[in-house]
This record gives sequence, C-alpha cells and structure tokens, in this order.
Amino acid sequence: MTSSAIRLAVAAAVTRADIPDLCAELADRLRGRSGDVVICDVAGVVRPDVVTVETLARLRLTARRHGARLVVTGAGAHLRDLIRLLGLDGALPQAGREPEQREQPRGVQ
Repeated sequence: MTSSAIRLAVAAAVTRADIPDLCAELADRLRGRSGDVVICDVAGVVRPDVVTVETLARLRLTARRHGARLVVTGAGAHLRDLIRLLGLDGALPQAGREPEQREQPRGVQ
C-alpha cells in the first residue's frame, strides 16, 4: 500500500445525479490504498450552488471511508462563501489556505 495524492476534478456543472458516479469513481481509485490525500479541483466550476457543496461533502465522506482525506483546490470566492454559509468550512479545507481566526466566545455581562 502506498500513500500519495489523488487528483479529482469536478466538472463546471454538477447535478445530484452525478454524485453517485463521482463517489464510485473516487472509491475505485482509493480501493486498496491507505493514507492518501484527495485533491479535489473545483477551478472549473462556473456557477457553484448547494449541489456543488453537497458533491464535495459526499466526496469527503467517500474519501474518509477509505482512510483518505479530501482537500479542495481552485475554489472561487462564491464557492468558499457557500461552503462557509453551510457550515462546512472545517470539513472541506482549502489547499493553501489557513483556517480563519475565530473570536473566542464571550460570557454574558
């Protein structure tokens, strides 16, 4: 078993019907491997929407089931905003980006 990076590109427009095929493709590529990193390139996504984020989340779950982790690369500002709005910014890390600093919760005064 070898550890390396696997690249997977998401098409410009993805539909819910595409998700099972993308996940199956990723599962096939990860089968029998351990400790891989999946680099999911979304630079080609023209109009990101909730389905795009759902696709990334499902790909992340597929990667985790096979002992790999998924990193998103090429995300534009709109896709990053959607990911953050849906509360998945921690689950879908961006390659080359540092996590944003969050304020510590404050007590009631």
